[in-house]
Order: sequence, then structure tokens, then C-alpha cells
Amino acid sequence: MREAADAWNDNIERWVYATGGDLAQQVGVEGYYVRIAPPDSDGAASPTQGFVPIKNRPPGQAMDRAFHIISPDALALVRFGLRAPDDPRILNTIKVIDALLKVELPHGPCWYRYNGDGYGEHQDGSAFDGTGIGRPWPLLAGERAHYALAAGHRDEAEALLSVMENSPTGQSRLLPEQVWDVADIPALELFRGKPTGSACPLVWAHSEYVKLRRSLRDNKIFDQPPQTAQRYQKEKHTRQIFGWRFNNKTRTVPRNKTLRIALLSPALVHWTIDGWKSSHDTNTRDTGLGVHTLDLPTASLPVGSQAVFTFFWSGENRWEGTDYSVTVE
Repeated sequence: MREAADAWNDNIERWVYATGGDLAQQVGVEGYYVRIAPPDSDGAASPTQGFVPIKNRPPGQAMDRAFHIISPDALALVRFGLRAPDDPRILNTIKVIDALLKVELPHGPCWYRYNGDGYGEHQDGSAFDGTGIGRPWPLLAGERAHYALAAGHRDEAEALLSVMENSPTGQSRLLPEQVWDVADIPALELFRGKPTGSACPLVWAHSEYVKLRRSLRDNKIFDQPPQTAQRYQKEKHTRQIFGWRFNNKTRTVPRNKTLRIALLSPALVHWTIDGWKSSHDTNTRDTGLGVHTLDLPTASLPVGSQAVFTFFWSGENRWEGTDYSVTVE
């Protein structure tokens, strides 16, 4: 399990950190974490390639480029202890988040959950009907406060706590899902910085508020797992195994890492690492967990070398019929 966790942690930037592109140039950063990678990007060179579906948009507007969709979700990497609050990639992403998602309200800043969100009232204040315009979420002020606390900015965290506390209307103290972010529409009881017609109370927001209160008391993130911070920030564990699977057919393997093929059925692997000057036939190993693996000796290969392989499925008595190649980068 630790090996799997190490591998996932090693691949976070490979999967969801976009470099270059018009948005990075616009904000003046070298890269940033995207909200989600394309579902069909199993072998893509970068999360800047491909499109992702966006819910609650009108027909014909439901897809957008993955590297154009940003979310405060990336701050969870700090909250969970996977990345340090001063990691340059986190700082770059915060610049992009604030450039695209931050809005100043009467009681302080708040954030949209992602750009292009269609979940919220329409421009004229009419109710969400399957499409609309996303509005700021007070719970995201709480999430940003947790990041601020981790970064050593306690005053900012306390100010954002006040943003959450000032989101409800009247004496209810019930935290809404979203708050109104444009000019008041009194006839619809929509006032800037106050609840929209979204869910209220939003229990998730109340939970965030309670955790933020506890975090401020402890002067550290209450729900941060100490194991991840210890393993990845202090001990800086990395994994020397790099995985290939049918639902993640990586096209490259980092230099000095062993390529591990992971299959859901046993197979004989026909492979080469020298352009078929020599070849090998090796059976996969049954891990006992429903996964069958084979490690190819790519760690000693120079950059530009290729591992090429195909499969004979012994249970079905057939060849795969396709060669797969992975290049050392």
C-alpha cells in the first residue's frame, strides 16, 4: 500500500500540473494544478492536452480544455500533507486561483469552486434550472483559511473565519452553499455577500467551520494526516517503480525507474529493451490481490531508450495483437 501511495504521490504533477499555455502566460507563472485531467489522457504527455466535461452548462458548451479549468481543490495537497505550503507549484497555482476565482464581497474575499461553473442562479437572479452561473462558496473561504494557517498566516486565517461567519442572513447562523456576488436584487432577496437560493444550511460548510475553529485553537491544520507530511515533506520518499496499466498506458518512464506492468489477468509478456535485437518471454507474477505484474529493467537504460512489449493471454490462448512502447525520459 505504501508503494502505491508513493507512486501516486510521485505522479501528481505528471497527471494534473500544466505548464506553459496561454493561461500561465496571462498570470505570469510557469505552471499550475488543473482541476481535473481529461478522462482519456491515459498516455497524454501533459494535462494541457484534451478536454473535460463541465456540468450545468447549456448544450454545446459542456466541454472545455482541461488546462483552462482551475479550482481551489489543489490546496488539498497542502491540507493532506502531500505538498508544502511554500512549494513553488502551490504558490503558482494560488496566483491562478486568485486571478480567476477570487471575488471581493462586503465582508471579505470568497472563491468560486471552478471557472465556468454553471451551478447557481442566472444573471437576472432567476433560479438555477439545470444551468446557471456559479457563485462563491463560503466553505472555500474556510479551505483557504486552512491553507493560510499552514503557511503561517494566522491573521489571514482568522479574517477568513469572519468571512464564513458573516455569510448567513440575520440571526440564523446557518451557512449557505453559495452567496450572491453581484448587484443586489431586493425583489428576489438576493444581496451581495448573502445567501442565494442554494442549499442552506450546507452541512459541509458547517463542518469546515468547526474544523477551522479547532485548527485555529491548535494553530495547525486539525485534519492533516501526520503520516503524509512526515513521509513526503520530511523524509521525501519517492518510488523507484513506475506503473503501466491498460487504463493508464504511459508512453514514457522517468530515467532510473523500473517499469512495472500491472494486469488484471495472468499473461506471458513478450518484451525487448534493445529494439528486438534480443527478446524475452516472461510470465507475470500473481500478487494475490487480483493484479498480475512484471517489472522490466528500464532503470539502467539511457534517455531515449524504449521498452516494447506485448502479451499472450494464456487463459484465452491468444496474443494481444498490439505492441506497446514506453520511452525513457
